[in-house]
Amino acid sequence: MDQKGVKAMLSKVPEQSWHRVRLVLVISWLILILSLFYDPISHNLTDPDNLLSLFRDPTLTQDPCVQVQGVCLDEKPYALGARLFWGMIVPSAIMIVLVFGHETWRRICPLYFLSQIPRALGLQPQGDISKNPWLVRNHLYVQFAIFFIGLNCRILFVNSERLVLGLFLSLTILSAMMMVFLYGGRSWCHYVCPFGMVQMVFTGPRGLLGTEAHNAPPKTITQSMCRTLDQTTGIEKSACISCKSPCMDIDSEKAYWQQLTKPGRKLVQYGYLGMVIGYFLYYWLYAGNFDYYLSGAWTHEENQLGALLKPGFYIMNHAIAIPKLVATPLTFVVFVALSCIICTKLEKLYKAALWRKNQSITQEQVLHRVFSICTFIAFNFFFIYGGRPEINRFPVLVQFLFQSIVILVSSLWLYQTWGRSSQQYTQESLADKLRRQLKKLPLDFSEFLEGRSVDDLKPEELHILAKTLPGANQQYRLGVYKGVLREAIQAGHVNSASSLEVLQQIRDELGINDQQHYQVLEELGKEQENLPILYPHYGPDPYKVLSTIKERQKTSTSNQRTILRESRKQNRSDQRTKLLKDRKDNNNQLGDQD
Repeated sequence: MDQKGVKAMLSKVPEQSWHRVRLVLVISWLILILSLFYDPISHNLTDPDNLLSLFRDPTLTQDPCVQVQGVCLDEKPYALGARLFWGMIVPSAIMIVLVFGHETWRRICPLYFLSQIPRALGLQPQGDISKNPWLVRNHLYVQFAIFFIGLNCRILFVNSERLVLGLFLSLTILSAMMMVFLYGGRSWCHYVCPFGMVQMVFTGPRGLLGTEAHNAPPKTITQSMCRTLDQTTGIEKSACISCKSPCMDIDSEKAYWQQLTKPGRKLVQYGYLGMVIGYFLYYWLYAGNFDYYLSGAWTHEENQLGALLKPGFYIMNHAIAIPKLVATPLTFVVFVALSCIICTKLEKLYKAALWRKNQSITQEQVLHRVFSICTFIAFNFFFIYGGRPEINRFPVLVQFLFQSIVILVSSLWLYQTWGRSSQQYTQESLADKLRRQLKKLPLDFSEFLEGRSVDDLKPEELHILAKTLPGANQQYRLGVYKGVLREAIQAGHVNSASSLEVLQQIRDELGINDQQHYQVLEELGKEQENLPILYPHYGPDPYKVLSTIKERQKTSTSNQRTILRESRKQNRSDQRTKLLKDRKDNNNQLGDQD
């Protein structure tokens, strides 16, 4: 089965099936959390003498021992909870996001499932997220700060302290439920959840096998958008309450391009890379060796809290008298700062190198490609080094196979992502709409397309066909443009304000001027049933919509007239200057003859 086949298969999985998967994962996760509070059984599974256990840990009795700051750790069989969570669940989530896209993870995420308990109980949101503009505007900084604090807490308090980890996960569940109770929808996922930030980093425009929402037919329930099952018809329907726009769950690539230059976006991308590298290297800076991390001893180290005021660095066999409580955040700050500085410099160098080769490229495209490189490095660093504690327990052949898969998957993702651009996305999103409108015309295209149909044309071919459009009069062209504009606004690819700029190419191809564009907008505005979709910020007031459109149309017409008057005035002035010059030249010639 090819890549498109896998995408189609995943997108067609019904919500009820995903619901069952989520339920199984939720039950498993709750059992794991309970085991962190009480688990008298699983320590037997890690006993190195238990040859029947898949989880036995031979490193507990290895020689030489695992040392931390020159002292051997006293290791013994341990409960499995922390090791399962940090060593298997978290890496699996990251792999799913990059390969299958955020849409698959969000449809199975147990935390999302639990966060929707208030909605399942019939509790209405207490407020509207738009009434909290500070959070809407700064949520990337909020998510980054929570992630930063979370990683510090993990090293300092949570890694091997099962009780603290259990409380940490329980508090996370309660926080998610409270956020949804306050604002509804996926407000937790979009505005607070630190893993939502991680999904943004590893998804990019879309996952390796993620679906292309912008090519979906109108009124399609795309990707991981909120949905519910109609009890009467048994058909899935949208349950979206517009808690985020643009929404990653509806169209991840649209959200990616529109938020590429949003405040905090660079910090998320570059800072995350710095935190990933800083997190894994800190174990070496703290213990003085790599064995401490690679053995996985940190998942079951006894008395983790007792080391908070002990030296936080041990370099070249010397302890540095900076408490671990201070050394840990200090390490993250340094690596985040270095990552941001280096990546920002890389942006400038890359852009300058392309200019030297006479290759024009936008700042947006430069940013996109540097972001993609950061994701590629973070993903490989995470699994090639960060995932070693569990991978090292397998035979060498399995380890090699796993690392090969990691490099292959990340390389395919980078190849797919590297050439994407917002212009390409816009052209593709409009191509399908243009195709549907062209098929409505009473024209036989087969004779012009050498037997091919409109469905067989690629996006660039469709735009060429629209530009030539044989046998179509102006009325047909306006009808095609009106249909494209309506679908584009309904899908959220443009709004009434941005449509003039975004659809410029199609207008040029169809021979539609700006005044005709506003006339089409006015016609759409008069269609009462379309007002909530086309102009949600105006509410049900059609008069305000129409007056705004007419004002823009009047302004556009006035501007055109002004330009025309100025042009005519300039032409008359040029002609007068030329006439005076000719007369002067003639007089000079007559004077020479005399």
